[in-house]
Amino acid sequence: MAERVKVAVRVRPFNEREKKRNAKLVIDMKGNLTYISDPNNKSNKKDFAFDYSYWSHDGFKEEKNGYLSPESAAYADQKKVFDDLGKGVLENAWSGFNCSLFAYGQTGSGKSYSMVGYGNNKGIVPIVCEKLFQEIEGKREKAKDSEYQVVFSMIEIYNEQARDLLNPASFKVKGGLKVRENPTKGLFFVDGLKELPVNSYQSIESKMTEGTKNRTVASTNMNATSSRAHTVIGIKFTQKTPNASGQSMTRVSVINLVDLAGSERANSTGAEGDRLKEGASINQSLSNLGNCINALAENKKNIPFRNSALTKLLKNALGGNSKTVMIAALSPADINYDETLSTLRFADRAKSIKTKAVINESPTDKLIRELKEENERLKKMVEGKGGVPAGVENKEEYENMQRELEANKKEIEDMEKSYQEKLAAIEAAAKEQAKEAAADKKKSEQRKVMPHLWNLNEDPALTGIVCHFTPQGDSKIGNNKGKNPDIILSGMGMLPEHAVISNSKDQKIILKPCAGAKICLNGNEIKDKKELHHNDRVQFGANMLFVFHHPKDYTALAKKKKVPPEPTFEQARDEISQNSGINKILDDKMDQMLQQDLMEIWPMLNEANMMSEELDKQVKFEIALIAPQAVGKKSGRTEIKVKVKDLPTGNEFMWDKNTFTNRKYMMQEMYNNYIDGDADWDKPKNEDPFWEDPNNPYLIGTAHVHMMAVAYNFHTDETFLITDYRGIDQGQLSCKLLITSKNGKVLSDKELDEIAIEDPSRDLVGCCLNFKLEIPCVRGINKKYSQVYCAYQFYIDDKKEQTREVGGTINPDFNFSKAYAFDPATPQLVQYLEQETLVIEVWGRQKSSDGNNSGLSTRELSLKDRKGAAAKATGKGKGGARASSKSNIEAMTYKRRMERAEQKLRKLANIVEDAKSKNAKDIDISKIEEVIMAGYKFKAAANVVKQVLKAKNNNMGTATSQACSLQ
Repeated sequence: MAERVKVAVRVRPFNEREKKRNAKLVIDMKGNLTYISDPNNKSNKKDFAFDYSYWSHDGFKEEKNGYLSPESAAYADQKKVFDDLGKGVLENAWSGFNCSLFAYGQTGSGKSYSMVGYGNNKGIVPIVCEKLFQEIEGKREKAKDSEYQVVFSMIEIYNEQARDLLNPASFKVKGGLKVRENPTKGLFFVDGLKELPVNSYQSIESKMTEGTKNRTVASTNMNATSSRAHTVIGIKFTQKTPNASGQSMTRVSVINLVDLAGSERANSTGAEGDRLKEGASINQSLSNLGNCINALAENKKNIPFRNSALTKLLKNALGGNSKTVMIAALSPADINYDETLSTLRFADRAKSIKTKAVINESPTDKLIRELKEENERLKKMVEGKGGVPAGVENKEEYENMQRELEANKKEIEDMEKSYQEKLAAIEAAAKEQAKEAAADKKKSEQRKVMPHLWNLNEDPALTGIVCHFTPQGDSKIGNNKGKNPDIILSGMGMLPEHAVISNSKDQKIILKPCAGAKICLNGNEIKDKKELHHNDRVQFGANMLFVFHHPKDYTALAKKKKVPPEPTFEQARDEISQNSGINKILDDKMDQMLQQDLMEIWPMLNEANMMSEELDKQVKFEIALIAPQAVGKKSGRTEIKVKVKDLPTGNEFMWDKNTFTNRKYMMQEMYNNYIDGDADWDKPKNEDPFWEDPNNPYLIGTAHVHMMAVAYNFHTDETFLITDYRGIDQGQLSCKLLITSKNGKVLSDKELDEIAIEDPSRDLVGCCLNFKLEIPCVRGINKKYSQVYCAYQFYIDDKKEQTREVGGTINPDFNFSKAYAFDPATPQLVQYLEQETLVIEVWGRQKSSDGNNSGLSTRELSLKDRKGAAAKATGKGKGGARASSKSNIEAMTYKRRMERAEQKLRKLANIVEDAKSKNAKDIDISKIEEVIMAGYKFKAAANVVKQVLKAKNNNMGTATSQACSLQ
């Protein structure tokens, strides 16, 4: 019988950064309901119903042993979460069901805390493993003729590559281990994965620690971002027990415990318009998981499990034989509202998924017989006399059969082994684990007395795993190409000889950088030797963060009871950002969101620059902040873009955040191949993530044209500054706005006076408006552009208008003209003309180059570029250019309106003077009408006069009906 996936959500406390920024709580829970409030619109409150809604935000206290226990009834501690979710996993495993538990959520939302936990706050995974062996021991004592076997595996999926975390050699397999399908069972498996027998919780704990350590080292050496990796822990639990008739029965349960990558990455798969957008696979698994969830929720027939490595392995968990639980981790802070809402929607869709779990139980001899029969069938199919046998479609299918045959042989051997044989293998493995445990204990004792560096990682589970001792004397630090370094750090930006740490007899520790080495101490880059103290934060190269532990300092602080808390990854990253000018405490939520994006992209940008230097790609990356006003918007968030500069030519390109992220992970793959000594690490231009085609259009700048004059029926013929996103002048644009008749004829000044407008919102609305926009030319464009054109989007048009492309000159003539007709003019149009700005974009295609002819390296070119930029930083920008342009248009419009008004007054004065010179006491109304009706407002006034005269005529006859009296 099908049953729904069980879904729980859990909200964590505020972290230190959120507290500093006075974050507002946007999550509320009542029973199984979860509410989220839009911080920008308090009335916009959404609710979601789940199987469990866990409130872990507040209402707890820390016990002496570090455990966080409930202080209020609302608080859900680790025990509560295990009782609701973990116990069911255990019970189902004993019953012979496959079980899956996976955690989903934004990086830093608390996924790992629920799954793994820390210290005495153990998560679901360790408690499930611990209790499984407790129950096995209890049953073994009661049933001596029963066998229980537990096999453990640990996989990481990063950038669509599967790695065996218990077999570091798998990290060197190009393309990772293959995820293949067993055609007989219809399930996917990782080919070559180590599945290790374990006989105790301590054994599993040891393997998890080993896997975590391998993951940490790999993420550093391979420059991987741990938050982008998925971890899958597999526990295969086999029970062999006699049934009522004494027949041996085998019951098998596979438990998958999955910690997914940060969900914020799922929304960044895009890189719209990028030629290499399909090249990086960093988000493929998570985005495809979303596609599978959607398809399953909508009961579609074709589910795209095959589209990614992760979804292949989760096929059974989501759409097959498994009892599945999902826990979604939520951030409580307003700054993460969008991501949290996305997580809630994902979890809400997952509720609709149904699986059909069956008990995996069969007589043992039947299982062996079926496997042998299957093997015989496969043998006959693979026994061909050279080439691919008849009936087999292709070589790949043939190889799959051979692999399946080998796997079946292994499974038969395993099932036919006696319990004693298996126990001997397990005991041998246990002895090896005991040796490793003794070594780890020795190292743990050493950490108390010997100065050392321990690692910081954005994933708390990977923090403190790596330790490098600095014994008395000199410890040389460098990459694996150095001359016998004592501490090998193979991460990005590491030099063969990077630094030396000197430990004197009096335990004074000195860190000395080598020439050209990048080292940050407590957030500041250092070039000279510095003394290290307890809890100092040291970053080597681009991204390797360590904390220094100084036993002598620690002891002195402990005596004074002044031992500071251990630094966190967030704190270390914040201080680096703060010293780079990025991280400041801001009140405005928009600014905080911008800052969060900057802090995410800043280290990636540094890594990209380091890779460019090491691979000599002659490209430099910089952050560009694009204000909404720079693209003609009144308001909105400042947008982060990455400016890509080709150093030999000076050509520049602008990538959005997603394009840069996509390209960065492709650069990383290229860099890793280079480090591994792969002869084919470099790629042709069209596949090179560092290269951008100079023929791609580049936004030179924008000109902001104010439309106010059109609303008052005036011509405009002005020159506007073209400014880039920094406000620096890039040339001038000529633009004309000309009032026309219905047939397109440009009206003369006299004709304009006859249709003058004093109040557009009253006089123009409902009337016909015709004008044309002309872009005659652009002047003073940088000579590096081979082709130039302009584009703009007027009012509510669906698409942009574009001039022709002109090349071969810095002063291109476009002679562009576009006619506009509005009959009638609406209030919205009039408001647009009076208040909004038409943004005309100036685009260019940059000249190609044959490459770097200077003979300088990327590092040297980058230094030269920095010096050139400093020399130019004398303020070319016209800070108030746009405001000045608007003021000029407004002043011109008001001046012309005044001129019109004065002209009318002069005409009226002339009529009065003429009447006085003739001693006339009355003036013919038609003469006044001729003046005052020369415009929309005056037409209205004339109508009023007519109504007054008509009323007088009704009362007094016709004597004064065609004249005004002079008083």
